[in-house]
Amino acid sequence: MRYGQLDDFLAQCRAAPVRGPVALLMAEDDVELARTVDHHARAGFRTILLLAHPALDLDEETAARVQRIDHDPFAPDALVAAVNRLIPAVSGQWLYYGYNAEFLFYPFCETRTVGEMLAFHTEERREAMLSYVIDLYAGDLGRFPNAVSVSEAMLDRSGYYALARPDPSNHGHPKERQLDFFGGLRWRFEEHVPPDRRKIDRIALVRARPGLVLRRNFTFEQEELNTYACPWHNNITAAICSFRTAKALKSNPGSRHEIPTFLWRNSVRFDWTSQQLMDLGLMEPGQWF
Repeated sequence: MRYGQLDDFLAQCRAAPVRGPVALLMAEDDVELARTVDHHARAGFRTILLLAHPALDLDEETAARVQRIDHDPFAPDALVAAVNRLIPAVSGQWLYYGYNAEFLFYPFCETRTVGEMLAFHTEERREAMLSYVIDLYAGDLGRFPNAVSVSEAMLDRSGYYALARPDPSNHGHPKERQLDFFGGLRWRFEEHVPPDRRKIDRIALVRARPGLVLRRNFTFEQEELNTYACPWHNNITAAICSFRTAKALKSNPGSRHEIPTFLWRNSVRFDWTSQQLMDLGLMEPGQWF
């Protein structure tokens, strides 16, 4: 199914509600787009919405797996604005949002569906899930000049840290159970990244309901949704393994020629398993075993 604009899809939602969980993917280009759709379909998302420029071509298999919505991916805050418009239309469903060349991982995702994971999270009375955007990059930029290689993907095994998140409404005191997380390429090459784009935390899974508002920094106006744990114990967290930062650093004129390699002493090969991410402390199962 293809819709000429987001309004057309929202009108369809009023007539026939979509099935969840829902994945909203924005295609900034065609890099690993088919693989991105395939990854999230295999995870168990029952509806995959693809926001894409009208001129972007899809292969038949990918087109059959998504509900495509023509959209300008380079409009200001394009994804955030789309999420905020979509939330009321999918009220009651779990919603994930991300970009092409980004792959959602959660604990034990090889053997358990995203629906099973979210059912457990819901039983713990959680309405959102913290995720960390973990930068992936090609080790050999000579062979992979756009920094994207699924077969030879690398990630940083260390260099991640968290800072207290100040609350402007409470004299700058730290917000309860909230932290700002940093690391990866945005930390190592921070001179090429605007300060407001350096965080790697994203509230990327949320149970939609009317009134929720996603902010530009990928947190919600409803503060409890931004917490990493409930008051009584830690909860599941997820990881979004993403080539997006590496791709941007090697395509932007200001950084393209300044970075001969992304490799450093703490680079390791990504084996595309949730166990590796848990072993590195990049996500945790909470009480889910």
